Amino acid sequence: MGVIRTDQWLLESYDQPLKMCEKMKSLFSDARSSSIYHYLTRHGMYQPVKDGIKTVIKLRENKVWEMVQQEKQRLRRLWEGPDVPVYIFPSDQNNKVIASDFNGKSGLAFKDKLFLFLTENNEEKEIRALFTHEYNHVCRLAHIPKKEENFVLLDTIIMEGLAENAVRERIGNEFLASWTTYYSDVQLEKLWKNLLLPNRDLPKEDRKHRRILYGLGLYPKMAGYCVGYYLVRKYMEDTNDVIKELMKIETEKIAGIEL
Repeated sequence: MGVIRTDQWLLESYDQPLKMCEKMKSLFSDARSSSIYHYLTRHGMYQPVKDGIKTVIKLRENKVWEMVQQEKQRLRRLWEGPDVPVYIFPSDQNNKVIASDFNGKSGLAFKDKLFLFLTENNEEKEIRALFTHEYNHVCRLAHIPKKEENFVLLDTIIMEGLAENAVRERIGNEFLASWTTYYSDVQLEKLWKNLLLPNRDLPKEDRKHRRILYGLGLYPKMAGYCVGYYLVRKYMEDTNDVIKELMKIETEKIAGIEL
């Protein structure tokens, strides 16, 4: 498996995303193409716009599919990661959160597949950073025994923290997500002790899990992501471990919680 040539799909069927989702039905058990598309658009996949095919052409001219394939090969060797299919599509131009917090790009990772949603303006190191983040999720899910559907909030924030610290380690601070700068360490320590730690056992299906993770409603913006990044960074500073060494370590140990 490699990077799937979705550029060819897009050139043929850009205005028919359900047709492309039909090709991906085998990736999702018992899912209709419409359900797959609805799920992917929730995470940043494009919705057809006038002249949107120009984005596809530009991404192709920039050799994005080839570049991601090279990056995948590098990281598979480095992290001893699994071989999963990678699907690249334009991102949703009308998603204000993705535009403001993620410079128009987004990704979605599973244990057995990975999606990237990009704009024509994302530069190479940005795309490498995004792929690094998402493929780190794939590797984390492959290296720990706990299934993602059984994750609690602490598992989620540590997984996000590992992924963004992987970006820091490989690509550098310049290409970290903007949310890594939202709070000082003093503020993050308070968020950890007062908000994340008391809610660490929230299951994924609990609405509060997502609200704290992203900082929705009255919760601090991107609270879970930011605290997860902080906890992993602090652990790496204390131990001098690199990301590859953290991949199999228990969530609680990285967070500094006694087992």
